[in-house]
Amino acid sequence: MSEFQIYMSLAVFAAVILAIAFDVIDMAVATLVGVSVLIGFDILREEDIIAAVQTAGGPLSLLFGGMVVARTLASSGIFDRVGTAYLRATRGSGKRFLLLLIALVAPLCAFLPNATTVILLAPVIVRVAVALEVDFVGPLILTAIVSNSAGLLTLVGDPATFLVGSSIGMSFGEYLRRVSLGGVLALTVVVPLLPLLMPELWRMKRTLPPEEPFKPLQRPWFAAVALAVLGLMVVLFLFGESLPIRIVPPAVAIIAASLALLVIYGAKVEPVDNVFHDIDWKTLLFLGCIFCLVQAVTKTGLLQRLSVRLYEWFGTELTLVALGLIGAIGLLSSLLANIPVVAASIMMVKGYLVAAAVVPELALAAHFSDWPDATIPVFVAMMFGATLGGNATLIGASANVVTAGICARHGKRLTFVGWLRYGLPFTACQLAVSALYVLALSRLMR
Repeated sequence: MSEFQIYMSLAVFAAVILAIAFDVIDMAVATLVGVSVLIGFDILREEDIIAAVQTAGGPLSLLFGGMVVARTLASSGIFDRVGTAYLRATRGSGKRFLLLLIALVAPLCAFLPNATTVILLAPVIVRVAVALEVDFVGPLILTAIVSNSAGLLTLVGDPATFLVGSSIGMSFGEYLRRVSLGGVLALTVVVPLLPLLMPELWRMKRTLPPEEPFKPLQRPWFAAVALAVLGLMVVLFLFGESLPIRIVPPAVAIIAASLALLVIYGAKVEPVDNVFHDIDWKTLLFLGCIFCLVQAVTKTGLLQRLSVRLYEWFGTELTLVALGLIGAIGLLSSLLANIPVVAASIMMVKGYLVAAAVVPELALAAHFSDWPDATIPVFVAMMFGATLGGNATLIGASANVVTAGICARHGKRLTFVGWLRYGLPFTACQLAVSALYVLALSRLMR
């Protein structure tokens, strides 16, 4: 790559991010134009796009599969009943509304991608907010933040955690033992911040109208089968990799999506085309283009130089590297989509560990899994930085982008600054707690 192409890659990447941050142009359009410019200058070639697609395939498969399963569940009418139960449980209290929101969102995000959970639960949140006569934008932002945070509970809860975990051969069970507690702490820190960031809603009291009876499910058998598909998806997430025929999480998501579509088709509830129409293709396109932009930056050699710099700055002090990564990746993930940030950072960190002679050069290969215990906190720090850093801004995570789209469809425009008001304080506190957790993990893994 020539010097001109290096500067052009970095300039296009920066221009795309700034255009999105300052709301100059639609996010998907900005990334698509950026990729087109890089192709026009012969920076992104066929082999680069193929490499980007290979990296993006797993996370995008998780998102797509989760979206299809979520859309199928929405057709069952189950969430109408959930909404009614949720409204009753609030008893007209804003405090209960917010706390129950966390309790509702977090368990689902342990197994479904965060953007999927937002799509699934947004109609419920909006319905309850309208019934309580409060603005639904704040609760929807909280939904996305909780969904991103709860993505740390399991290996498949967030595409970023899956990307890091799969890159080092971490199993679902190993993730539960080493990382999940940190996810619980990240969620817990949200609660004491709610009275400070949403004081009016926290103190709000309303008299609820007379209770509405639960609407009977029109097709209870269809709801049962849709839930069974979700249950199978969760079971395969848990045990699929230990089966004789190994089924990795992206494959599980595709299998579940196929079964969900088959159920929709067989039940004749609605045309399959309706399901595909409601998939958030814009978010998938945006993330795919971001992966291509990151691939172009990777070609500049900047990441390799950063690997060497890490070794020059920190030597073999892996704990300091881990703590530094929480802040650095957290910052990057607040400005860029966290999935491609992780994809680029994985190569940088592996290069650093090779340069520091902690692992052999063979570790740069795709299927290397013999990582020393002392290196695990470094990768865990990447998970925390990417997943929680994405909470800070509107473009930091796919769930945030989806939330903005949902607000727009309900007549509310969610701006970059509007998100920052909530996202930045939550993120700062969560990253601080995560740093303490990684520090404790580093001492345990010595």
